[in-house]
Amino acid sequence: MTAPARPTATPDLLYSQDEEDLRSAVRALLADRADAPTVIAATESATPYDPRLWEALAADIGAAGLLVPERFGGQGASHREAAVVLEELGRSVAPAPYLTSSVVATETLLELGREDGPAVALLGDLASGRRTAVLAVPFGTGPAGAAGATTSLEGAVRGVGEAAAADVLLVPTDRGLYAVEASDPAVTVEPLVPLDLTRPLADLALAGAAGTLLAGPDASAAAVRRGLLAGAGLLASEQLGLAEWCLTETVRHTRERHQFNRPLGSFQALKHRMAQLWLEVVSARAAARNAADSLAADRPDAPLAVAVAQAYCSGVAVHAAEECVQLHGGIGMTWEHPAHLYLKRAKAASIAYGTAGSHREAVAALTELPAP
Repeated sequence: MTAPARPTATPDLLYSQDEEDLRSAVRALLADRADAPTVIAATESATPYDPRLWEALAADIGAAGLLVPERFGGQGASHREAAVVLEELGRSVAPAPYLTSSVVATETLLELGREDGPAVALLGDLASGRRTAVLAVPFGTGPAGAAGATTSLEGAVRGVGEAAAADVLLVPTDRGLYAVEASDPAVTVEPLVPLDLTRPLADLALAGAAGTLLAGPDASAAAVRRGLLAGAGLLASEQLGLAEWCLTETVRHTRERHQFNRPLGSFQALKHRMAQLWLEVVSARAAARNAADSLAADRPDAPLAVAVAQAYCSGVAVHAAEECVQLHGGIGMTWEHPAHLYLKRAKAASIAYGTAGSHREAVAALTELPAP
């Protein structure tokens, strides 16, 4: 006799009052310190990161420690709260190493599950915002490609997201996961010129760097997969925030801009385009919230929820940014208007932590359906 299937808890896609309060605090901070002129000016400088903004976000608000249990010095919250922070960072495209450090690197360390040792000490530093870390794999590596993402302390890794801002590199090798100080003389960080200037990439070269072994090969492989899964799942929330800003800004512009003595938004063709985009954004919100809730509850269907969210939200973000540029007309093509920042972030994020195509293949495999 076949045992009955275990019932799955119904996902909670709504925002709690605590989450809305967190959103208000983060949005106010970003409006004050990461408005469009500030972000554009930062992309023209040698480094786009504002240490004061990171200190306020990570330490004062406590966003860096949302995923870290209180016994390790964190806030003891969940992926749902971290998703809200990423929605607001997507709205402002503010340069901040939150996704790479406070989500991917932090989740990787948490998966090791140790009660003491160097991993726990590093978690405390990340939770307080005193230090940042990155997982030393190419930024395009998805959860399914984690097994092939290993390197060695004598090798090189290309295209690591926000490596130039990291204090610690989490390097997966055949012998396990190592924590390597970015300031080690044997580590070379070569900044690249990426499409998205608000999230720089860099090549890493490791020439016999000294590292601290955090876990063996098997535990490290599972930890890396979990970190990349969380990164892909919560990236969908960043893409949602980006798409929402693009839609809101486009509606505002077409209401205020007039042609033939009528608001642009009153023309039926533009109404249809914005209505279609609104439907896509609403669907993206459901997919992103489901992924965050699945990760927070550690449900068995989390990999499927993440794959669905990424397969859908990446396309919605790109479409929303393209519509934003086009419906702003000539001003949308200028450097002074922030629309280009959103288009570049959307395009770059569409291949981060796995392409939409790779996530569709994951959906097909997980549901035993024919692959596209």
